[in-house]
Amino acid sequence: MPNFASSTGASCLMGACMALWPALAADSGRIPNFSPDLTVGWIAGVQMSDEPIGDDFLSPPSGPGPVVSDKDHPYIDNAYAVRSGKQPTFHVADLNSPILQPWSREELRKVNQRVLAGEAVYTPKERCWPIGVPGWLLYPVTPVYFHQLPDRVVIIWQEDHMVRHIYLTDKHSENVQPSWFGESIGHYENGDTLVIDTIGLNTRTFVDQFRTPHTKMLHVVERYRIVDDGKALEASAYVEDPGAFTTPWTGLQHYRRAEQGPLIENVCAENNNRLFGKNAEPIPTAARPDF
Repeated sequence: MPNFASSTGASCLMGACMALWPALAADSGRIPNFSPDLTVGWIAGVQMSDEPIGDDFLSPPSGPGPVVSDKDHPYIDNAYAVRSGKQPTFHVADLNSPILQPWSREELRKVNQRVLAGEAVYTPKERCWPIGVPGWLLYPVTPVYFHQLPDRVVIIWQEDHMVRHIYLTDKHSENVQPSWFGESIGHYENGDTLVIDTIGLNTRTFVDQFRTPHTKMLHVVERYRIVDDGKALEASAYVEDPGAFTTPWTGLQHYRRAEQGPLIENVCAENNNRLFGKNAEPIPTAARPDF
């Protein structure tokens, strides 16, 4: 893990320093303040039109973008189904996406076959598995909270208490071991943007909800910026993996500000042995008791 300077912690009491640092830094104009108080979080999926967004990446204005839905089988999430009166669907990927290597296209073809055959192909996050990076940007429904500290930014998705630590240092560790969320280092840019550089991701995750695979070469650079007078958050993920994709590509996400209160406890896996009677992936299970 990277080494960090301890001068800030030595100059003030640790608890007070952590509590005051984000607000003081934001007032000085040096960094954006993603968490002005404990009640502020951000929910993915700002409704920009009469289409569902949140579960999938938005395409960039130009250049290579993410895998999208097959035009003959558009994705309809539960929230949009309620608004529109349409039937919810599972994801069917557009296999004509130019970013796919032959093997990754073949993996998506197999997933499409399962869906079109009538199988309930839930995403791993529906069974409490970490979504990884860049899939982190596709956690919908409940807020993501930012905890900004002098040496790191901790981001927590409320629903499953998924946690990421972004270390504010200038380089990665020399020997990064693969993990669910990889090793993330970050910095603030132009006074309004948090930039996160992530490597060391295991290959047990997918880059999106279509189950697009990746290799150990996956490298992701995210950018988060507060917009619309503090009411929204713009985020992007620049994704490169020459083992899975023909070219680097960019996916976008919008978040809306949510002030529903502090982070609350949500338990994903408790008594969740079956998912609506469907044959879904097993929930994460410990090999031994943790008590």
